Amino acid sequence: MKTFDGMIIGNLEDKSALRNPIARALVRGFDDRFGAFVREAAPSSVHEVGCGEGRLTRKLAALCAGPVRATDLTAELFPAGGDVPANVTFTPRSIYDLDPVVDTADLVVCCEVLEHLDRPDEAIEALRRLGARAVLLSVPREPLWRALNIARGKYWRAAGNTPGHVNHWSSRAFVRRLDVHGFRATHVAHPLPWTMVLGQFDR
Repeated sequence: MKTFDGMIIGNLEDKSALRNPIARALVRGFDDRFGAFVREAAPSSVHEVGCGEGRLTRKLAALCAGPVRATDLTAELFPAGGDVPANVTFTPRSIYDLDPVVDTADLVVCCEVLEHLDRPDEAIEALRRLGARAVLLSVPREPLWRALNIARGKYWRAAGNTPGHVNHWSSRAFVRRLDVHGFRATHVAHPLPWTMVLGQFDR
């Protein structure tokens, strides 16, 4: 488990190397819907906010012929050298410090990030200020996420809560939270056990 400034960062499990066939099927369902939403958005450029180890960044690089910008708190997580697709650039940046002048893109992606943040509304506002044509977001779907953790024998002492998750939204609550910030979801999907939305902020 890696931390940065007191926050747990990155994935606790490598989703690209899962051994459990059920876990692999769940991640495949997430990836299929993710790819469908990116193709629906048909972006000319992408900025992935909170890219972590770059698993989704690589998928974005394959789905978008244009430039893909990736940001996260520290370069320690992100791969270096030949493992980075040619159209990807990485910059260390906190979501709270996003600059609309340099950090905007046709599609902004922020998946599996907001549940970790102690100031999620401030983070959503930072995403809104980027003025992207399309925004793709995902969070764990609660309480299903924690129930599945308990079912697989994980994090019992924390009632199934994954370390580092400080926000817990049902699908309906997450969409309502975004709506407060002027986000209009055009597509809402529920790849088990996540909530994924595609839409745009009011301008």
